[in-house]
Amino acid sequence: MAKKGVAVKVRMESTAGTGFRYYKKKGKNASEKLSLRKYDPVARKHVVFEEKKMPPSKKN
Repeated sequence: MAKKGVAVKVRMESTAGTGFRYYKKKGKNASEKLSLRKYDPVARKHVVFEEKKMPPSKKN
């Protein structure tokens, strides 16, 4: 049976300064930060999205 929890959620934030974000899964053993070129609907063009720190989750 495969182990659960081998991927980590990361936040990808636009470098255009619009504040738009994507959320992706990344392997737990990946040491470098992700950098992807994706579409930013606020800027209405493709820009580079860089991995940023995830805010802490709120648990009740």
